[in-house]
Amino acid sequence: MAFMSYRAADSSHKDVYSDLPLINNKRLKFDSATPFIPDYVKGNVTRSADPTQAYASRVEGRQILLDNPPRESKAKKARDEQRAKRASERARRAAGALSRQAGRQRGNWKLRKEETKFHLFLPLHSLWLGYMTELLSLSPQPKTTSSDPAAAMPSAAGMHAKLIKADFHGAVITVRQSKNPCLVGLSGIVIHETENAFKVITAKDQLKLIPKQNSVFVFAVPLYATSALPAPPSATDSARTILDMPHIEFELYGNHFCFRAAERAGRKFKHKETIEL
Repeated sequence: MAFMSYRAADSSHKDVYSDLPLINNKRLKFDSATPFIPDYVKGNVTRSADPTQAYASRVEGRQILLDNPPRESKAKKARDEQRAKRASERARRAAGALSRQAGRQRGNWKLRKEETKFHLFLPLHSLWLGYMTELLSLSPQPKTTSSDPAAAMPSAAGMHAKLIKADFHGAVITVRQSKNPCLVGLSGIVIHETENAFKVITAKDQLKLIPKQNSVFVFAVPLYATSALPAPPSATDSARTILDMPHIEFELYGNHFCFRAAERAGRKFKHKETIEL
């Protein structure tokens, strides 16, 4: 009974189903023809001689934040980065992947003397030729030898953008210029590329580590589409490489190429003038 008497004694109680009061002697409407927000902003918020123009220039068609979003502190960002780094390390260990330091300690990139043979890496070079054929969309070699080779050459601009991000494991590179005169003329198949060097196997079965810095390299890509070349079964057989077929040569400036192969794939390169040694 106390609750009922309180409701009866409350003079401020209003019926929620009653009609809305008039605003400026006008009844409030909610429809697409007369939307509420434009009318409300023009009539109450803006203090301008022309509220319609102020609404059209400042409010209409824009996303307006009604409250400033909270900014994350630098300490929280650092904690999140450390947490993400630890999670990636756990995922890498669970997958069985080795870090670069662990790989060096185990000697994964060291070759025994009997493994440093040029003919053993010819299948890798053959795979690289097929990779270049697919990457550059090379046309097949014509059956007639009288055709002009220049007509089959792809666009140089399109080739540069693809080659700068390509994988060079298996390519034949040659040192054309270098500040170290002992490196000029060295040529071989790339078996390992790091951020600052190429590791190659020469035709004399020698393992060479060539620094990229202060060196200019030359490499070749096939002019026509190339299928997998049959590798010679032994070192006594003739070894056929890209230099024994029609090819296109490119110069590679090592000072602009000091990146790992995985980093180049997602990096945006900008055109720069050639820096002479």
